[in-house]
Amino acid sequence: TRSAFHWKNGRLFLAKMDTPVAFVWSWPEVDPATLNPTTVTISRDPDGRWHASLAVETADTIVVGSAGEGGQVPAIGSAVGVDLGVKDFAVLSTGQRIANARHLERKAKNLARYQRRMARKQRGSNNRKKARAKVARAHTKVRDARADFLHKTSARLVREHDLIVIEDLAVKNMVRNRRLARVISDCGWGEFRRQLQYKTAKQGRHLIVIDRWHPSSKTCSACGHLLAELSLATRTWHCPSCGTRHDRDINAAKNILAAGQAVPACGADVRHSGPSSRVRSAVKQETSLARVGIPLP
Repeated sequence: TRSAFHWKNGRLFLAKMDTPVAFVWSWPEVDPATLNPTTVTISRDPDGRWHASLAVETADTIVVGSAGEGGQVPAIGSAVGVDLGVKDFAVLSTGQRIANARHLERKAKNLARYQRRMARKQRGSNNRKKARAKVARAHTKVRDARADFLHKTSARLVREHDLIVIEDLAVKNMVRNRRLARVISDCGWGEFRRQLQYKTAKQGRHLIVIDRWHPSSKTCSACGHLLAELSLATRTWHCPSCGTRHDRDINAAKNILAAGQAVPACGADVRHSGPSSRVRSAVKQETSLARVGIPLP
């Protein structure tokens, strides 16, 4: 609080320190000399990196790194459906595939080596503390690389499309699969959705989340025929009704987009601000959507 620090000309002085704390300013659009912080929080990561967070009271919202007035960008008339996966991180309804970087898998050998070295050190010793710091730094590299990938991918989607449609995946339930838990966790689907939520709201775009039970993979995007069964191992299939050959993931992305475009017509919400908020499912409100084009008996 104010009794333990003072801020002078953009420099931070902590209590009982004659020299200012050297830090790297993360907001080039804001002049630190013009700020008057009320509190300062000093924290340290497990890998030894220090951070200083400032709390500032302002009358107006400070918009950093925005494009256009109020952070809004002009509409370009483009919509895309996104099918998230493990082999490919995302497959778009346009046919584009975004490869899964697999950040944890690439660092798994180094991480295992650092963990073995730490296990051999005596508990409570300085050598064990150093080894623990190396393990933490390895985890930090993976976390930073994943965050960089998710930010770049989500920013590109928001920049290039007015409407983005994704599925409401139950990630907590999916990671219970022991064979795929680490790979699914490494994808960061939950963080990707969170980034899409706040970036679309900031840029004036729209994000629609459809029901997770929507049969996007089993429905023909050309005629609407719904298959009775479709195994996970089947990556391509022919529609028995119209004969169209489908790539499983691209077809799912097209159906996700079609379901999302029907959401405003039935009054469902197009955006939500937090993970605890609920989205009314367009599929549940308009049950005939998934059965369009199915021949009647």
